Amino acid sequence: MPKFTACSRAVAFCCLAVALSPLAIAQARTADPAVVAKRNATEKELESVAIIERKVMIPMRDGKRMQADIYRPKDTSKKYPIIFSRTPYNFNYWDVTLGAPRDMSAELEAVKHGYALIEMNERGRFYSEGDYDILGTPLTDSDDELNWMGALPWSADKVGLIGCSSTAEWQLSVASRGNKALATFIPESFGAGVGRVGPYYEQGNWFRGGAFQMLFATWLYDYGLEQTGGAPNFPPNMSQKDLVAAAKSYDLAAHPPTVDWAKALQHLPVKDILSAVDAPPGIYDTTTPSGQPAMIVRTPNDPAWYKGGLWNDSQRINIPGLWMMTWYDVSTAPNLAAYNQVRKTADPAVASEQYAIIAPMPHCGYKRASEKTIVGERDMGDARLDYDALTFGWFDHFLKGEDSPVLDKQPKVKYYTMGSNKWQSSDTWPPKDAKPVTYYFSSGGAANSLYGDGKLTATPDAKDAPDKFVYDPMNAVPTHGGGFCCLGTDYKPGAVDQRPIEARNDVLVYSTGPLKDGIEVSGPIDVTLYVSSDAKDTDFTIKVIEVLPDGTAYNIDENIQRVRYREGYDKPPVRMEKGKVYKVTLQPMQTSNYFAAGHELRVEVSSSNFPRYDRNLNTGGNNYDESKPVVATNEIHHSKQYPSSITLSVVQK
Repeated sequence: MPKFTACSRAVAFCCLAVALSPLAIAQARTADPAVVAKRNATEKELESVAIIERKVMIPMRDGKRMQADIYRPKDTSKKYPIIFSRTPYNFNYWDVTLGAPRDMSAELEAVKHGYALIEMNERGRFYSEGDYDILGTPLTDSDDELNWMGALPWSADKVGLIGCSSTAEWQLSVASRGNKALATFIPESFGAGVGRVGPYYEQGNWFRGGAFQMLFATWLYDYGLEQTGGAPNFPPNMSQKDLVAAAKSYDLAAHPPTVDWAKALQHLPVKDILSAVDAPPGIYDTTTPSGQPAMIVRTPNDPAWYKGGLWNDSQRINIPGLWMMTWYDVSTAPNLAAYNQVRKTADPAVASEQYAIIAPMPHCGYKRASEKTIVGERDMGDARLDYDALTFGWFDHFLKGEDSPVLDKQPKVKYYTMGSNKWQSSDTWPPKDAKPVTYYFSSGGAANSLYGDGKLTATPDAKDAPDKFVYDPMNAVPTHGGGFCCLGTDYKPGAVDQRPIEARNDVLVYSTGPLKDGIEVSGPIDVTLYVSSDAKDTDFTIKVIEVLPDGTAYNIDENIQRVRYREGYDKPPVRMEKGKVYKVTLQPMQTSNYFAAGHELRVEVSSSNFPRYDRNLNTGGNNYDESKPVVATNEIHHSKQYPSSITLSVVQK
């Protein structure tokens, strides 16, 4: 067999109607004989009903070849639509850990439903040639791949996209290109594919409010994606037979040393976090293969973000879409903004073919819902949906042209309301009967901690009594639950009791007190702060909390704003002057939560949520290349002159 080298790191691949994130799949691997036997049986059944072609090398216009595995029905008298899933993760059909085929149930179900399923690795990943560049892969790859699929002799020339997380994020830009073979798409937990939309300049979730979302440091390392040349070097004339044999013999997913991320993410400067854990130079801290600056040095509106595969709201999507989201994901608000943008800009007929589902789960956690769904520590009730029926019902309609009883019953927006723990329906997001209700921050100047005097009131204070706290970047407020992924085992996403955080003196706490009547909040949550500081730059963080009668304080959503970007992400950063009061408007959050009578609405304000977001070192400098922080004294002002407030979307029933 020809020699080759492999230096990619990745985890198992998740396909139809995504049940688990790649990390969860990797953790779920087991050598249980019953599991191995079941997988072998599935593979055997698949072989009985499908024509299987593995390690098919598809040429791109620049001569590089992308590898695909193809599964299609054995009945050759028909032409078949294609379900296409492209990923940077390892979908190698042979699970080296088990010495058996990986779970092939997704492939089997697709074939049994009358589809061809094509799984493909992105450029520069595993058997696909070229250099990997996160969402910077030439968009022409997608055109070459779709054109190749449409020309296959057994193809019906109709393709639908599906996948979660990195298997979804490339879909949005591809959907905007208008390829004739592409009929529909199902992006799931797709936030890192959204560059700019409306007020959000997250650039693939790299930023939130101008702050770096540190999950990318861990993700790039753990999956080897920081490497600029991670593909194995196969001889260009290596036969398909030899490639298949290699796939059965070699584990191409390298296994990097386990990192204590709770410790490693403390490293300063931020730009050296990965090199400090012995990662090779890569797209995090080095110029990318396409010649763009390293990701960590970019600003939220750097031109480099617009060179690759990120979708932005100048790109028109005009095909039907089934958009799947979760409340405790990395970027639910920009995802919903993208969904609404497409509904607004697509042709009227296509605009009416955009559907959304918002589940009360973490990133890619749709199928982990159970009869008693626990997200973090909170009981969300029975949050299950039949995602398989919905997925194939969708494809049957848009790829086969068949009537779908599933879709006939599907609302434009199906969303789960936490607290009341039920699925609800709407024609729009937010629901049409959601109206803004504003609460104002109030105190006697001592809102520090759970034991302070902070309140949320219906009217602003007459006079300003600002709440002051000290923000020390070396003693940052720790991340405790929330909407994220990939931060390591020390950080659990979801709803978690916030009282340990609220005991800190550098956290301001404002509460309504027990509500007389229950309220449903479904839609955007807007926060406006009037702030001052003795530092040149700093951050302000927000958490929206539901407080139960026993005092348990569950986080609903969170946000951050780097004050240097208060005038806009498309404008030069503006430093602060000591003692001057500035108006800071945070990007809208999104949720659906029922606050029962007797429960409280609470807001936490601070200046850090680490390592969810990188720490602002308060110097007014680049931040990413600095190691010496400045301690800041920050203030929240609240009065008629400085009406710091939170505005909720309250459903009127």
